[in-house]
Amino acid sequence: MTDTLLNHLIEGPATAPPLLLGPSLGTSYALWDTIAPELSIGHRVVRWDLPGHGGSAADLVGPGATVGDLAGLVLALADSLGADRFAYAGVSLGGAVGLHLAVHHPERLSSLAVICSSAHFNGASPWQERAERVRREGLDWLVESADARWFTQGFTVPRLVRDHREADPHAYAACCDALAAFDLTDRLGGILVPTLLVAGREDPATPPAHLRQIADAVPGSTLVELPGASHLAPAQCPQAVLTALRAHLGGGGARLGMAVRREVLGDAHVDRAQERQTPFTARFQDFISRYAWGEIWTDPTLSRRERSLITMTALVAHGHYDELAMHVRAARRNGLTAEEIGAVLLQTAVYCGVPAANSAFAAAQRVLAQEED
Repeated sequence: MTDTLLNHLIEGPATAPPLLLGPSLGTSYALWDTIAPELSIGHRVVRWDLPGHGGSAADLVGPGATVGDLAGLVLALADSLGADRFAYAGVSLGGAVGLHLAVHHPERLSSLAVICSSAHFNGASPWQERAERVRREGLDWLVESADARWFTQGFTVPRLVRDHREADPHAYAACCDALAAFDLTDRLGGILVPTLLVAGREDPATPPAHLRQIADAVPGSTLVELPGASHLAPAQCPQAVLTALRAHLGGGGARLGMAVRREVLGDAHVDRAQERQTPFTARFQDFISRYAWGEIWTDPTLSRRERSLITMTALVAHGHYDELAMHVRAARRNGLTAEEIGAVLLQTAVYCGVPAANSAFAAAQRVLAQEED
């Protein structure tokens, strides 16, 4: 990391789809400690710190900072990691950054989750007053009320309270300036990326009405309200937030998987499968699109050509010759020649048995003959 980049922590496979997680004012990326490791199973998770918070340099922003400035730092971080497009989830100020990205840089987002946040933060005056006092007196007076602002009575996370106390006062005040100037109320209708809103029903800072306002304006968005959750829901109710995020991020995988499935197998085949779908088979079809095509076939570690070679071999080994015929067609779409397909089947004669290879050659020959016709 250099001083020009936000401090961050990366978890998960390098080849997995990127997911950036934004924090709330006064916290560090520790806000995501319980959730990020779970999300990293299927994503390359990148948690980042606000300027002057956690390990980020304080001078990345100054007086009069805007949420757009913070979003610019997030984009610079994403660029440094080669993440041209990424899913994003953020809490409070981190959620405001996500809304800004969705409005001003929609081409960079694959999906958005806004957690305990708002399209506006109750006007400029309270934040301007807080910024001025923090610049004069530091943060000790504010830290005393952190638990009441962040959690329901009797709950605390000492690590996050410590992060609040150790934040740089001038950077914290600059982030207050950003909240004071933030208002995207009139731009919400232009957000077109898949959007999840998560509200804590006991949140005094951004109550559920703020998230409902966003949900009502953003086409096709989903709103989840969490009973018993206050402002820092990922820390207080991590399992509920994780469940909502998994469902949201999984939907994107299904959409991507369906696109890849059509590219490899062809529209005609997929259309037939969809037409045959019944309530009994619907979950299985979703599983195929989301997992097989949305996670495995999109992994860039292997090319589609290589995946076709492996798939045909596995199908021969298990005697799935109808599926083999389908994947011979797919192999041709993925650029394999008839000679290369023949070489794969010849190798299966050695390792899967001559009778299996004999049936495989017959199935492949029928497909290739249809192509010639």
